[in-house]
Amino acid sequence: MSDPRFPASRLRRLRRGPALRDALADVTLGLHNLIYPVFVTSGDEARPVSSMPGVEQLPVKLAVERIRGWAASGLRQFILFGVTSADRKDARGSFAAHPDAPVNRTLAGVRDAGIDAVMYADLCFCEYTEHGHCGPLCPDDPAATVDNDATLELLGKTAIAQAKAGADVVAPSGMMDGMVGSIRSALDAAKFDQTAILAYSVKYASNFYGPFREAGEGGMKFGDRKGYQMDFRRSREWRLELEADLAQGADMVMVKPAVAYLDILAQVRQSCDVPVAAYHVSGEYAMLHAAAQRGWLDLKAGAMETTLAIRRAGADLVLSYFAPQMIEWL
Repeated sequence: MSDPRFPASRLRRLRRGPALRDALADVTLGLHNLIYPVFVTSGDEARPVSSMPGVEQLPVKLAVERIRGWAASGLRQFILFGVTSADRKDARGSFAAHPDAPVNRTLAGVRDAGIDAVMYADLCFCEYTEHGHCGPLCPDDPAATVDNDATLELLGKTAIAQAKAGADVVAPSGMMDGMVGSIRSALDAAKFDQTAILAYSVKYASNFYGPFREAGEGGMKFGDRKGYQMDFRRSREWRLELEADLAQGADMVMVKPAVAYLDILAQVRQSCDVPVAAYHVSGEYAMLHAAAQRGWLDLKAGAMETTLAIRRAGADLVLSYFAPQMIEWL
């Protein structure tokens, strides 16, 4: 017997039919909420990423043409990751700031083509260093420690190069202490005060990044990143990281990964007034594809539900590998 205070009809009458459900949905998703991660390479051909169905490494010219097409269809935000050949990698990730780096060439190509898109540049060195860590290593402890202060100087230099190439937003992802302040100072001194910073402020040393290592070819040769990325067993540390980046001038902040950290995302949303992004990372994407390939779930339905959950938890923007498919799905 139903509780007379809450008759079943009261609970169900507003779920009656898809038109009414659509009208009353208070969490929405549009292409303007999505940022598509694009892997760009100096190579000549597109190369599929085996662990991420539908994702490719794109040569610069093709990346520019794809971005043109996606932008024309309404998907207008892109974040670029550079895939660097072994002969251009060194101990410091110097190639990241070079005009010939694929990220910088792609940014310049998009601007030269007059494409109306918001271009983000991932700002880290793991894809440019020969050892795969996010900055040069300390000379007295090269097996374990990234030299934080030396990395800050390189981040500023690379941010200027990305802004000069055409980045609207630079996105430092290495979790170096003081990174936002150093980048802001460098950009302002170079008269790029209108270039925004999306800080990977709350980034965990997660097990869900595996497929990204293949896509970006930036895996570590030794060690791990637990010394500078956050420990997922700590539930309150995010606040210190967030406050530091905001105090240093972050215009936007990110939580990464998204799905396994919806509790953190919701708390971050409640704690600040700047735009909040969340990264639906490669492992989370790959799991949905793996389940769909086995017939365990419907890919479109699973992707839509997951992305809306990220929005519901508080993300204004979602970095999603499903973004091109969302052009057709939304």
